[in-house]
Amino acid sequence: MRTTPLIRTLSFLTPGNYPDDDPFTGLEDTLQLFEYGESLGFDGAWIRQRHLEHGVGSAAVFLAAAGQRTRRIELGTAVIPIGYESPFRLAEDLSMADVLSRGRLQAGFSAGTPPHAELIGHLVFDGDWRSYDLSYGRIARLVENLRGDYLGDADTVIHSPGNTQRPRLQPHNPGLIDRLWYGGGSTRSVRWAGENGLNLLTGNIVSGEHSDDFTTTQLSLIGEYRRLVDPARPARAAVGRVIVPFDSADRVTRERYRQYAAGRHERTLAPQGERRILFAPDVVGTAEQILDRLRNDPVLTQTSELRLELPYEFDRGDYEQILYDTVQLIAPALGWQPGSTDPPTTAPAADGLAASA
Repeated sequence: MRTTPLIRTLSFLTPGNYPDDDPFTGLEDTLQLFEYGESLGFDGAWIRQRHLEHGVGSAAVFLAAAGQRTRRIELGTAVIPIGYESPFRLAEDLSMADVLSRGRLQAGFSAGTPPHAELIGHLVFDGDWRSYDLSYGRIARLVENLRGDYLGDADTVIHSPGNTQRPRLQPHNPGLIDRLWYGGGSTRSVRWAGENGLNLLTGNIVSGEHSDDFTTTQLSLIGEYRRLVDPARPARAAVGRVIVPFDSADRVTRERYRQYAAGRHERTLAPQGERRILFAPDVVGTAEQILDRLRNDPVLTQTSELRLELPYEFDRGDYEQILYDTVQLIAPALGWQPGSTDPPTTAPAADGLAASA
């Protein structure tokens, strides 16, 4: 077992923000951020799926577009709340996006009552949404659809112009079934992910069921997942951290980063709410300070995959500076090597950073 982190896969997760009166500009900025991340050598670029907010309501649609703008980087979603989705129709959308990206999709899910259900549940479902199965069973049905088994019996065929075929979900890409993830923050959720063969996403929020300490809890969750996952399958576990380096930022931006971290520190001191939610401290500072924190994070010794969780409150200029500093000054010191790149020779323009202050 390693005693120091060794990162082999480096990804980032972005919220995909946009202004209410100009969604195109914000979405285009996010697509360009995916392109920029690929040019820096990142292994993966992930988008959040969010409903009723200034964010991406359909990750499959967004990633289909991102697949046409990139050529190598993994394209992930963290996470799709399964409660609002049809397991068959979502499987069709994800499979289509995966084929268009030539097999680069990484689809993450969560179960349970999705956000804002009291406002839009009745718009999604016929009848009372509270009577529908919003649990892991909905994800299991999606997984079965992605397996691509034929429908009907051996003699069942469908007819379309110029074609007769046995029916199954189309397009079918058998590799997608191994690139499904679950966002696990509780013992029950990581057990389900391990038993059902999904890869594990665990970030900066967990449920403090048995401890008040974030690190102790997250180590326990990863250990439980590893215990239950099939050893014959090369399952992946990725850890997310909010990492904000200062190094190429200007003075005003550095101070804004400090204020951002200070405003979120109190929530890390004790479990929050009835569900006893535990938050990891943000990792903010110079590259040297960040490396010291990461090298002493025992959770990172349990995986080789690190995901930067970019703050909601920042803009594209901030995100580019954070990605650039991470690739140039932090990740290589943890053993990471960039993928195939045509990297920019300079940091993002300083005037762009100053304008975002």
